[in-house]
Amino acid sequence: MAIVTRVVLDVLKPHRPNALEFASQLADLDPGYQVNLVVQEVDDKTQSLILSISGAKLDFDEISRNITTMGGSVHSIDEVDVRGGGAEAAP
Repeated sequence: MAIVTRVVLDVLKPHRPNALEFASQLADLDPGYQVNLVVQEVDDKTQSLILSISGAKLDFDEISRNITTMGGSVHSIDEVDVRGGGAEAAP
């Protein structure tokens, strides 16, 4: 099975939690996760984000659940990096 090492997501979220709290909570899902968050647009109630998450082995389902738990929604997966997950693949 292929291993996801990076995703770039278009996310809509409420103003709370703020961008730092939102990115930090996602980074805390795994010690190897690195999160980059860019606020693209702000309106009265929401923020549109470009969210880039990288790591040795991302758990996309867990990432999606946490985004939803914080009140956000994934609008699209804009980029993805994967590597082969065969027996010969490095951990």
